[in-house]
Amino acid sequence: MLMIIIPLGLLFGIALIKQIPKIGGDIRVALLAATISSAIISELTVWGMLVAMVDGIDRLAWVIMLSIFGSIYAETQVKIGSVDTTLFSLRAIFGRSSRGLIIAIFMTLIFAGSLLGDAIAAATVIGFLVIHALSELRLKPEQIGMIILLGSSIGSIMPPITQGVFLSASLVNTDPSPVLHLAFLTVSVGAIIAVIESIRFVKNKKLPNDLIPTESLGQLLEARWTTLIPLFVLLIIVLTHTIFNYNIFTNFPVLSMISQLLMKVPIIQGVTFPVVSAIIVASIVSFLFTNVRNQAKKIVKDGIIRVHQTVQIQICAGMMVGVFYASGVIDQMAIMTQELSTSMVKIGGMLSVVIVGMMTGSQTTAQTVNITFLGPILENMHVDPTLIALGASHIAAAGQNMPPVGLTAFVICGLIGGILNQKVDPLRVMFLALPNSMYFLLVGLLVWFL
Repeated sequence: MLMIIIPLGLLFGIALIKQIPKIGGDIRVALLAATISSAIISELTVWGMLVAMVDGIDRLAWVIMLSIFGSIYAETQVKIGSVDTTLFSLRAIFGRSSRGLIIAIFMTLIFAGSLLGDAIAAATVIGFLVIHALSELRLKPEQIGMIILLGSSIGSIMPPITQGVFLSASLVNTDPSPVLHLAFLTVSVGAIIAVIESIRFVKNKKLPNDLIPTESLGQLLEARWTTLIPLFVLLIIVLTHTIFNYNIFTNFPVLSMISQLLMKVPIIQGVTFPVVSAIIVASIVSFLFTNVRNQAKKIVKDGIIRVHQTVQIQICAGMMVGVFYASGVIDQMAIMTQELSTSMVKIGGMLSVVIVGMMTGSQTTAQTVNITFLGPILENMHVDPTLIALGASHIAAAGQNMPPVGLTAFVICGLIGGILNQKVDPLRVMFLALPNSMYFLLVGLLVWFL
């Protein structure tokens, strides 16, 4: 029991209690404290701890690579002008309404999240396109972070392309079709709640003059369509993979050979994650533009600088996850939920999914770790497999944004802070998003009790 309580106590305590001298509120220290304490309590050797840390970083390697290459890609898009094209297009569609612009941004983020199947990917690839527009509406950085966090997170489980629902249905071994039908309704309600929560930020705020459109959408695209070429390349690669199950990185001999070689290298293998690979290709296309190619070194340097703190946090989180696996903390969580009564199994299972999702910032990890064993237990308790899958996807989606260590929020805050050159409090972003997270949490728990 101590192997769970002490590491989590240190994690929450250091992360939340900012009054602690020097280390209070530093999530990196909190993660490392939890890591080292878990290793000591479980009597891991130094070598065993190092191996576990590398394994943990390897588990989150795709997230780390996504941050690095996503930031570089973002820099190329700023130089090309796709940011302006996106903003001008939004203005042309939604006219003079600040609320309309908020709705447009949510629609874009939700579409991107659904398309890419991952909240961090959507926030990295699309989120940066709307930061300046939200800033011009005089929103606080944390409010901008909340909008991007909710939009991308909701998109990651929004049908028809929904990684979260397909994963949960797969782990429960049930037909995803009825799950998708229910999820479309519940996730849409969550999206409406998120929009309503965010619209209040622009109450009585007029759209700034420089955001008022002067050209039609057709005129804008006719003049600026070339700036969207890298984004179109990215979308085509992702769409062919998600809809037609065609992965260019495994079907083309040369690309397949390179991918297989990279997959054998720990941590570096993160670049073979489909979305990361697609971003790298889109970035290469971006460097074909003269103004990007002429500033290549500066673009790469600025991109890395903007996310270096975020990457540090991700590496620390990876170390903790690896040691937690090696020390048996994850297994103990599983055992604890199995020993509870029927109601407590559901509540304990929900807490376990939330905790793992919160610690890793990934609904995928939360589901893989917990639903693999929890799904059969709930099915034996006569819970409908469709509802098990629906609940799992919603609870995991809620957990990945819960304070204090929602990884997606840290990625987004690093992006916003770099672009606006302002300090962004990720904990405040997570607390602003908490009502929406609680909605998904309650929906997930409710369907498990039906």
